[in-house]
Amino acid sequence: GNPHSAGSGEKILSGYIRSINTGEPITQATIRVVDGHISVQPDQNGFYSISLPPGSATLQVSSVGKSDAQRQLLMYDHGRLDIELDDVVYALSEVVVSAEKGQNLQRTAMGVERISVQTIRQTPAVLGEADVVKVVLSMPGVQTVSEASGGFNVRGGATDQNLVLFSDATVFNPSHFFGFFSSFNADVVNDVELYKSSIPARYGGRLSSVLNITAKSGTKNKISGSGGIGLLTGRLSLEGPIGEHSTFVVGGRSTYSDWLLDLLPNDDYKNSAAGFYDVNLYFTSQLTEKDALYVMGYFSNDRFKLRTDTTYHYQNQNFNLKWNRIHSNNLYSVLTVGYDGYSNGIQGRGNEFHAFDWDYGLEQIFGRLDFSHRMDHKHNLTYGLQSNYFQSQPGIVQPVHSASILLPDQLQREQALETSLHINDNITLNEKIGLDLGLRYTLFQFLGPHTQRNYEPNVPVSEGNLVHTKEIQAGKTGQLYHGPEFRVGMRYTLSPASSLKLGYNSMNQYIHMLSNTTSITPTDTWKLSDSNIKPQRGDQIAAGYYHNFRDDAIETSVEAYYKRMHDYLDYKSGATLVMNHRIEQDVVPTAARAYGLEFLIRKNTGKLNGWISYAYARVKQRTESEFLEEMINRGAYYPSNHDKPHSFNLVGNYRVSHRFSVSVNSQYSTGRPITLPIGKFNYAGGTRVIYSDRNQYRIPDYFRVDLALNIEGNHKVRKLAHSSWSVGVYNLTGRENPFSVYFLSEGQALNGYKLSVFGSQIPFVTYNFKF
Repeated sequence: GNPHSAGSGEKILSGYIRSINTGEPITQATIRVVDGHISVQPDQNGFYSISLPPGSATLQVSSVGKSDAQRQLLMYDHGRLDIELDDVVYALSEVVVSAEKGQNLQRTAMGVERISVQTIRQTPAVLGEADVVKVVLSMPGVQTVSEASGGFNVRGGATDQNLVLFSDATVFNPSHFFGFFSSFNADVVNDVELYKSSIPARYGGRLSSVLNITAKSGTKNKISGSGGIGLLTGRLSLEGPIGEHSTFVVGGRSTYSDWLLDLLPNDDYKNSAAGFYDVNLYFTSQLTEKDALYVMGYFSNDRFKLRTDTTYHYQNQNFNLKWNRIHSNNLYSVLTVGYDGYSNGIQGRGNEFHAFDWDYGLEQIFGRLDFSHRMDHKHNLTYGLQSNYFQSQPGIVQPVHSASILLPDQLQREQALETSLHINDNITLNEKIGLDLGLRYTLFQFLGPHTQRNYEPNVPVSEGNLVHTKEIQAGKTGQLYHGPEFRVGMRYTLSPASSLKLGYNSMNQYIHMLSNTTSITPTDTWKLSDSNIKPQRGDQIAAGYYHNFRDDAIETSVEAYYKRMHDYLDYKSGATLVMNHRIEQDVVPTAARAYGLEFLIRKNTGKLNGWISYAYARVKQRTESEFLEEMINRGAYYPSNHDKPHSFNLVGNYRVSHRFSVSVNSQYSTGRPITLPIGKFNYAGGTRVIYSDRNQYRIPDYFRVDLALNIEGNHKVRKLAHSSWSVGVYNLTGRENPFSVYFLSEGQALNGYKLSVFGSQIPFVTYNFKF
């Protein structure tokens, strides 16, 4: 700045944090003032803004796997400073993996897990494929109903209560290949954030969590690529500059798994087929010094057929355009518009008389405008608005042969508009106390054209109690819901190595997933809230204690939480979820409560690094209906399908030398609840089965150990390609963990069976390369 124009008051310094080698933005960095108590983090585009007093100051920037950078400043006025960080190259026998030093103590938000790409690649996964979601599952408070299950559960929430974002695109089904793989190619991922509580006000629409995955933006120096070949999958990605101011990333992944199905000993599976592919595209352009353009595209497709002539398929389609503008040193905005789509279907070709096509589709067109305003060193204000337009085709069946005896059928299309405003202020009162105050207000309109069914009040929702129907015209509002969502967080620093945090957040969710299983499946559909199905509501209060040891090399934390959820859907016995024209007659609203304790010990540096987590977590639900015929377990609380009280995870990495490292991943959890037959009786000439209360029993506990050896090629700087091998064993102990328990009537007996997906050791080998 100009020394003659210097005045009193704080000055705003802003700029981008980028890699000096690739030019890509660095998001997981800490910018702090040496000998001061001011620190900030960049956003997902690498942009930062920090308030400094006039005069001299020393700025230090640190990040994962990067060398620290310092800048001596003499602040006269507001200014711009871009900082580039170099990669850390270690010549010693020890490799240091550096995390966000001290940020677990300094940030106000709690229940936030940040995972680096290096960690994702080191953790052993099924069949050797680096997997984002599988690493997320090793964090405390995150579970899944069983291995090889799509979706995940966070602090007692259902799978549909997680907002999964991939560079601001909503991914409705984040799994591939029966849940064995996640939908995200690790080669094009930059970083991962999971919010279990303290969810920022800019996010909404789900009750339990936000999984925010940011894609790489591409190197600015030269064309480079990476890829890998495994037993079932292959992948390849390219990135590099386009001209002087633009970059690109393109990646693809596919599977060639039919050979594995042919090896199954059962002849019924000989004609089976299963496969998937996904494609990623990311383009960035620095239009001016203040304007940047980002274009993102993602497409995935899954298709499989097992034993029968029925083929299942599902797809994700996502596209968005983002414009980032720096208005001043302390104010910038991001405008995003996009399209998110999900579809699935079934093709039945058993015989010409019953051949059919069934299809479902959900589309979301959205626009959002977000502002970040650095007021001074005490206030960092973010605010904005968002609008989502939903359009759903709940189901359509078409016969595909002239001899078919099936009749075409189609459910009513659904439309809705969800609009929200949000504001959030991150306040630093002093060096000990920090506050995070947020408010989000949502408005949901269920739109016509639609036939609205009205039922007699104060009686069960059933066909016999249907009073009349009402036609809602196109564009008119058939049902309106609205309400505030509060976000409150507080941090109190006890010492340079410890802090206490409190948090509260409330959420509304206007979309429900209809599923007859406990995990995500290709036949799941989404239902918009209407006059008969209310939106889900929930709130959570949490508290935590955090303490670091050995100069922040070891992080420890314990968090406690209590969560309430209302109008979550459960199903009546014998409910029909597919092609049901009156789905409200087969569902019942339930209330749920979840509570638990989470412990985490994480070592970030040294030859040996990783984490150990344990969680005691309970989630119970009960029907909110007062009518006996709609009650489950007589209206008492019962364990939810994903209630697993105890879970333990250990993830460790040990670097033996420059080229060799060993990784281990171990998991234990309580078995999930199930309903079992407990008796039988004869009636009307047949045998009838008596079942227990819902979810009264549990399947056996789950335990698994995975081991991987990572072998790198030589570390010559100049070579055509750098390669590595990952060799390991999934389920090292060969434990037959149950996926489900089922019963069959065989003669006069009712026999029970346990189904295991991986009942033995699964060896894997993957070849990875970079060029």
